[in-house]
Amino acid sequence: MTKSKARITAIGSYVPEQILTNQDLEKMVETSDEWIIQRTGIKERRIAGEKEYSSILAFRAIENLIQRYKKSLDDVDCIIVATATPDHIFPSVACQIQNYFHIPFTGAFDLNATCAGFTYALHMANSLITAETHKKILVVATETFSKVTDYTDRTTCILFGDGAGAMLIEYDRENPSFLDQHMGTDGQGGVHVYRTNFSDSFGTTPLNCSGKIVQNGREVYKWAVRTVPQGITRLLDKTGYAKEDINWFVPHSANLRMIEAICEKSGISINRTLTSITQYGNTSAASIPLALDLGIKEGKVQTEDTLMLYGFGGGLTHLGMMIQWKI
Repeated sequence: MTKSKARITAIGSYVPEQILTNQDLEKMVETSDEWIIQRTGIKERRIAGEKEYSSILAFRAIENLIQRYKKSLDDVDCIIVATATPDHIFPSVACQIQNYFHIPFTGAFDLNATCAGFTYALHMANSLITAETHKKILVVATETFSKVTDYTDRTTCILFGDGAGAMLIEYDRENPSFLDQHMGTDGQGGVHVYRTNFSDSFGTTPLNCSGKIVQNGREVYKWAVRTVPQGITRLLDKTGYAKEDINWFVPHSANLRMIEAICEKSGISINRTLTSITQYGNTSAASIPLALDLGIKEGKVQTEDTLMLYGFGGGLTHLGMMIQWKI
C-alpha cells in the first residue's frame, strides 16, 4: 500500500430515541427474548420515527462530531455517505448533508456496499487524500433499516435497527491513521441477502419483490465465518502485524454469535472486540462507527491503539482495514 497521508481527526454518532426491545417483538411475531439473545446476542435496537430518515440521522451524527471536537465543515472538499437506505434514489444523502450544513465547495456522493459500506467509504477517503486530490473529507454511515424490514418475518425483524456514525478525515502526511486494507467480493452469493428494486430475478433465480430485506441467514453466516478470518490473515500478512498487536477488533455487528465464531476461528479474543449489536442490533453500514464510538465513550479505545475494522455483508462484499487511532 502507498503510504497514507490521511488522518482521522473526529468521530460522532447518533441513534434514534425509540427503542424496540425483544419483549416488544414478542408481541409482534412468534419469538422470545431468550430465543433472540441465544441466537443473536441482541437485547434491543433503535428505530427511526415515521418522518425520521437516513439524512436526519446523518445530520445528528455530524452535529455530535462538531460539538465534541469543535470542528468546522467549511473547508470539507468531499462528502462520502455509506448507506443502503437513502431517503431517495436521488438526490443523494450526501447532497442533502451539503445543503443542510451549507458547505460551500465540496463534492458529494453516496456509495452502497451495504454492511461493508463504512470501511469502503474510509478506504475511498484515504485514497483520495493520499492522492492529494482532496484535503478534508466527511465520511458518514447512516441507515434506517427498520423502514425496509418485514415485521412479519421472525427471522429478519429481530435483527435490524437504525443509526448513524460520522468521521472527519484530513490530510496529514506526518501522522497518518491508515496502515493497509484487504477487500473482496463474492457476487455469486448476492442472492443470499437482498432487497429488490427494478428486477424480479438474480440471474435465473426469481426474487421476493416485497421491497423488504430478504436474507438466507444460514448461508450468510457460513460465508462470513469462512471469509472474514481469511481476510484477517491476509491483512495481517500485508501489514506485518500479529493478531496480538491488535488492541481492538471492530467487525460489522451483524450477529454476536457470528462475531464469536469469527473471533474463535481467527484467534482474536472476543474480549478485545468492540460491537454495537447488543444495544442497537444490526445497523448495517453504521454498526462499525457506532461500536467504535461506544468503545471511545467507555474509555476502552486510547490514542495510538491499533484497530482492525472489518465490514462484510450484502453483495457479497467485504473490506477490512488496519488503522492507528490518532485522536
